[in-house]
Amino acid sequence: MGRLAGTDRRRRVYLMRHGEVEYFDAAGRPVDPRHVTLTERGCEQARAAGMLLRDVPFDDAIISGMPRTAHTASLVLDGRALAVREEPRLKEIRAGRLAAVPPERREEIITRAYDRAADPDASFIGGESWADFQLRVLDVWHDVIQADGWANLLVVAHDAVNRIILSHVVGAALQGLRAFEQEPACINIIDVDVDAGKVERAFIRAANLTAYNLAAHANHHTVMERISAQFKAG
Repeated sequence: MGRLAGTDRRRRVYLMRHGEVEYFDAAGRPVDPRHVTLTERGCEQARAAGMLLRDVPFDDAIISGMPRTAHTASLVLDGRALAVREEPRLKEIRAGRLAAVPPERREEIITRAYDRAADPDASFIGGESWADFQLRVLDVWHDVIQADGWANLLVVAHDAVNRIILSHVVGAALQGLRAFEQEPACINIIDVDVDAGKVERAFIRAANLTAYNLAAHANHHTVMERISAQFKAG
């Protein structure tokens, strides 16, 4: 089993969100999120993350398989001889139709989409249920953590996926999702002590670290506030 130097059973996960993409066209209409790719700024963000992580000896790399995670990982790894594996269960939570959200309820349903994740039968903007989403993401997390052969792992996933994992690590379940902002190309660092396939301890060394703007200068809105502002009903 892999382990960090000087430790008996500790491993490190570098959990990233993909770089910036455009979820809306010029008229403010949603585009298919399955196919969006990084903007030029998103590429710059991913390269900045790669520079920050350039000395990390990654043993393995996992992406959700969506183009924006594949592109981000390729820029972060920058030609390293490391195979990148796809894990479809890490795909982003599926939203319902934004156009179906009444304008007077956008603040409640879109801007505060994470706030009610723990409510019974809650779903993400009328789409996938939070309970089902949590199950599929944590299934992957447990599978990955228990697998042998790595000490430093890169995972490139999505906003809600990362929130599920971070909230799980601190024991907050779905109630904790709203507390973990995930900016484009952000880096979260999680250490996990594993003994005989079981997690003994896990803790967060860094969360939402943006190599291109370490002090979050002029960044005064949440991810969902920006998405809500960009959306215009057709």
